[in-house]
Amino acid sequence: MAVTDRYGADVLSTDWRAPKRGRAQPVEASAGLVVEDVDTGWCGAVVLVEKAGGMQVVHLEDRRGRRKGFPLGPGFLVDGKPVILTPPTAARRAQVQAAERAASRTASGSVAVRAQQARVASRSRIWVEGKHDAELVEKIWGDDLRVEGVVVEMLDGVDDVTALIKDFAPTPDRRLGILVDHLVPGTKETRIVGEASKVSRHVKILGHPYVDVWQSVKPARLGLTAWPVIERGRSWKHGILEELGWPHTTQTDVALGWKKILASVRSYSDVEPTLLASVEELIDFVTVPSSDRE
Repeated sequence: MAVTDRYGADVLSTDWRAPKRGRAQPVEASAGLVVEDVDTGWCGAVVLVEKAGGMQVVHLEDRRGRRKGFPLGPGFLVDGKPVILTPPTAARRAQVQAAERAASRTASGSVAVRAQQARVASRSRIWVEGKHDAELVEKIWGDDLRVEGVVVEMLDGVDDVTALIKDFAPTPDRRLGILVDHLVPGTKETRIVGEASKVSRHVKILGHPYVDVWQSVKPARLGLTAWPVIERGRSWKHGILEELGWPHTTQTDVALGWKKILASVRSYSDVEPTLLASVEELIDFVTVPSSDRE
């Protein structure tokens, strides 16, 4: 007589812990792949995978053309099944090729000069407002400035810039370029610059319209469509960090937040054109050949 096993097969012989939808499988985040973010329900096609703020970010575009960035990895669905998005191998090969091409260029886009030592510092200078401005200029134009022998120095604001220019005593061979934050009509900075510019024709003062140099970094580098708007009376930098969901209460938080933002900048293409134009013009001004000086 046959014995019927009313319990069926051994339940432990199967993957009994597997979720109803199955276990997540690795899938390349190739362009055009339609995926859904589990946490937010955002559904869109992959348009870009990049490294931003020290992490891999995948950008999804929905059917209305809106884009949003998400950390690459688990937490996505493809056709209702869980997946772990991985960097596309084709894109990775393209990145290597792009890096090889970029090796012949500096971060500013200039032709890289190899096996040439930095020149002894010239007498001309470029002044910028604050440490973060100096670090951004160094990251993009540092190679160019070393070749030209131009030193970038920090200003503690522009309130006393007229007196500082007089102390510097510019000449045709000792030029001074100054980069000013938030240089827009009607501001205190504009009035100060107007007076300071009269001190010497061997000084050029240019600026950018952004509240802070942070804002000159293209928001897409941080997975944003635009920088958050911070209301008057609220610390701009602390407010930005809070809106980004980053630690924001101390100066250490501000310093670490800026490091993340600066790390997202790879070259001149990651910075707004207004800043690029001003810095390039200042560099040209202070490095004009002696034969062309008046």
